[in-house]
Amino acid sequence: MALVTGESLKAELGTFDIPYQDDSVLDKMVAQCICNRIQAVEMVHEWVAYSTTKNGVLLTTDTLDHFDHEVPNKSKKSLRKEETHNRTRDIHSLQDLIEAEEEEENLLDAYSTPAKGSQKRALTTPEHPHSKRSAALLSSPGLLLSPARFSPSTTPSQKYSQRGGKGEVAVSFGVVQGTRWASRKNLGAGVQLQLLEGPEDSLGCSYKYMFQRLRDVRNVLTEKIEELGDDLRNHFNIEEFAPVSLPAQDSITVLGQVCCDSNGKLNAHSVLLEAGPEQGGQLVPVDLSELKEYSLFPGQVVALEGMNTTGKKLMASKLCEVSDKLTRFLHTHLSYHSIAEPVNILVACGPYAPSDSLTFDPLLDLINVIVKDHPDVCLLLGPFVDSKHEQIEKAQVTETFEDIFSRCIKSIVDGTKSVGCHLVFVPSQRDIHHHFIYPQPPFTLPSLSKDQRVTLVPDPCTLLIDGVTLGLTSTDILFHMSAEEISCGTGSDRFSRILKHMLTQRSYYPLYPPVEEVNMDYEKFQSFAQMPLTPDVLVIPSELRYFVKDVVGCVCVNPGRLTKGQVGGTYGRLLIQRRAGAEDGSRVSPCLAAQVVKI
Repeated sequence: MALVTGESLKAELGTFDIPYQDDSVLDKMVAQCICNRIQAVEMVHEWVAYSTTKNGVLLTTDTLDHFDHEVPNKSKKSLRKEETHNRTRDIHSLQDLIEAEEEEENLLDAYSTPAKGSQKRALTTPEHPHSKRSAALLSSPGLLLSPARFSPSTTPSQKYSQRGGKGEVAVSFGVVQGTRWASRKNLGAGVQLQLLEGPEDSLGCSYKYMFQRLRDVRNVLTEKIEELGDDLRNHFNIEEFAPVSLPAQDSITVLGQVCCDSNGKLNAHSVLLEAGPEQGGQLVPVDLSELKEYSLFPGQVVALEGMNTTGKKLMASKLCEVSDKLTRFLHTHLSYHSIAEPVNILVACGPYAPSDSLTFDPLLDLINVIVKDHPDVCLLLGPFVDSKHEQIEKAQVTETFEDIFSRCIKSIVDGTKSVGCHLVFVPSQRDIHHHFIYPQPPFTLPSLSKDQRVTLVPDPCTLLIDGVTLGLTSTDILFHMSAEEISCGTGSDRFSRILKHMLTQRSYYPLYPPVEEVNMDYEKFQSFAQMPLTPDVLVIPSELRYFVKDVVGCVCVNPGRLTKGQVGGTYGRLLIQRRAGAEDGSRVSPCLAAQVVKI
């Protein structure tokens, strides 16, 4: 699927001479194209058809909201069929590539002289290791990531090399004027980094995915409803929740989980409320026509007040959501030491190579940024070996995926040794060499087990860095929830709504059921995918547009991806410092400044 940009949409709109409000309209259309997985030309055609039925309505952000809710998405099924066909075809092309490579090596051997020896690639075993000279040559990040090592195609990406705006600041937050984006005087010294969930290998045990009993899944969801229900009961002074299917002539308050009445996308007419066992465990349709303001998604735990005279439909008059006051600043019980200087953190998310080449030039540029800026901590999120890369999908690589990944990690570790910064590696569902399960266990790198600078963490996780809590996830929950969330009267900032849902639902993945590409293990989900506290900073990379936002006291950062198709992307940097509260007792955000920068 080609990358949809504001320029491509502008060109298509110009074809039909369609005026629009401002550039924010183009940004919103790009987001809708990504969420619905359609091209720019299809988006414009859909808008032409829609505006014709609305007497030529003007293209604005408000009319785009109505358009998004009213026009169904019809392109996903065809896209999935095409991807399945390509994946099947790639299996055969892999075998053809192997046979062609063996035939080429045999042909080279037939023409080689005894003095030159065999042209085959030398095998490395414990009995026949590489020479010291070859090992020294491989220590350079540039040589480790040479495209000739991974793919027959050694042509660098032309679009990436010709990109503009290198080093430009795309988004700023906080007091950035005069900010020194560099580490402390002692490189990385004194920075305390801790994984809150427990030992790093806590997710290394066996999973029960595809062997989960439905009863166990139901128990996990029930516990979630009951836990959030207790907070709702205390906050809104509710004596008890009524059964959802019990007829009542008076106004009642019911508790449950939002779900859809079919396999399609949730809309205002398909909302169901599924109660927990204590409230009968049944489903009831919900009429939202009397609610002036709401934001709902499948899997959300809410309390609804309204009338249910027949026991077959609830006429909702009030929506009770988990308040941000219940989840804000729950980390005050943590022990931490005061710090004299801020901590500089660099955040980057893969892919680390452009889609048309395996040169890994963006990763090498990122290493140069690290060497130049000297951050204290680098948070590097996958994918490192992207399953959606063109050459990987077409089986055009000549090395194993594990070898490519090992060289990527080695180039980062070796290339930043002079900096001395802490390196945190977070896996991704798109890492083709790693486990496709959620929550995802950390990478296994025995060669780096003794390196004090390297920390391997699962996805998702919560870190404590010098008394400041950071939530991390490489799974694109923003993308997934943007396609499922419905709203009315809550404004046009969908990102803030989704982020608030995550924080108030206290989960890194509150959507249920999950999208097809997320293989959920609910036993592990209950233990490792919940937020143990509200983080000070939430790092949540997405295919959607980068941003930095303050949501209910948490600074949420989408640093974007280091590459976007064939062109360069963005990375983020943070300046954090644990500070005392204000004189009135209110909390002061530990995030001093944040930026999103073009690579």
